[in-house]
Amino acid sequence: MNTIRIGTKISRCSGVTLPLIMIALVLLITMGAGLTQLDMQSRLAAIRSGDEISARVAADAGLVVALSEMNKKLRVKPWNDDELPQAVDEAIPDSDGAFTYTVTGSKGGGYRIKSVGTSGRAERQVVATLKLEAPFEFAVFTKEGIGLKNGTKVDWYNNDADDEPFTVGTNSIASGSIDAKLGVVINGDVAVGVGGDPDVVINSKKLATITGRSYALGQPKLMPHVLVPDMLALASSQGTISNPATISASAKYDKIRIGNSGSLTIGGPVALYIPGDIILDNSASIEILDKEDASLTLYLGGSLICKNGGFINNRTQDPKRLKIIGLEGCPEIDLRTDSTLYGAIYAPDADIRSHNAVKLYGSIVANSFIQDVAANLNYDASLRDVGYNDLGVRFEVDRWYEE
Repeated sequence: MNTIRIGTKISRCSGVTLPLIMIALVLLITMGAGLTQLDMQSRLAAIRSGDEISARVAADAGLVVALSEMNKKLRVKPWNDDELPQAVDEAIPDSDGAFTYTVTGSKGGGYRIKSVGTSGRAERQVVATLKLEAPFEFAVFTKEGIGLKNGTKVDWYNNDADDEPFTVGTNSIASGSIDAKLGVVINGDVAVGVGGDPDVVINSKKLATITGRSYALGQPKLMPHVLVPDMLALASSQGTISNPATISASAKYDKIRIGNSGSLTIGGPVALYIPGDIILDNSASIEILDKEDASLTLYLGGSLICKNGGFINNRTQDPKRLKIIGLEGCPEIDLRTDSTLYGAIYAPDADIRSHNAVKLYGSIVANSFIQDVAANLNYDASLRDVGYNDLGVRFEVDRWYEE
């Protein structure tokens, strides 16, 4: 009779299984500990990476704030080096980051911003040197379109031999934004908006002659609005100028409307704040006398309309002595006369249209510009040369780097 020894087999299986289970448990515990350690390291790396990004963002934010504060300080004339902007541990809303910045330098040697951003244990530092930028860096610059009719020539004068070429440009990248017709000559560079294709943005490029480069801007050109000086903004209005008169002192008027063949004469250093329109009827004019101290700065809230024969006659023939500043909301500048205009126009919201052969010596900054009839535009390169107390100047970053 055969005997089955079940108990012996069970005992042998138990002796083998228990060590295997123990080995498996040790492996699982080891793997679990390793994964936990890896997870902790990943979390710490993520936190460090997040802190570093946050610190860098904070440093950049400090740089932007410092630049803004320098430009606010620049609005107060005359400029001085006292109390340059600074900030310590300024918290950024909805963020763990904070920044500290200092501005050092002088009017003679230039200015430098150092901004330190912190977040957690991370710290980042950025440094920028500043340059003073004039509002009239370009011969013609617009947000939108530029139209130059057949035979128009854009050139420059008052330039030095080592000056960078002048530029005609736009922030737009739309097809045909710069419409240069047959026979147009631009004796300088042409710039289109960031990411734009010059061959697309400059319409009829093969019909026009561009002696310099055609390229896309590296960053959009800022066109900030100019603020009216407090002495004019807070002044009481003297009503409307409607009759021939001579003005030798700065003042505020509601509007100007000069009738046919009438004349408003500027006999001194004059700044006028006009919240409304300026309309020069047929053959009416604003005359800037050819005197040593005669100049006119117009702060214009409405439109400037020069009807047939109406014009602004700057007898000094110095564009710096006539500056037309289109304020926020200034919609249009309309020129309907054959004349020569010596002046610089800065009107970032305005559409400027020259219906006749107005020869311009100076610079134009506008929302759009159309030259309907062939006429020479001559950029006065000396408009680039500005000081800290000049109209419309602002600080921009010249060089930037991370320490």
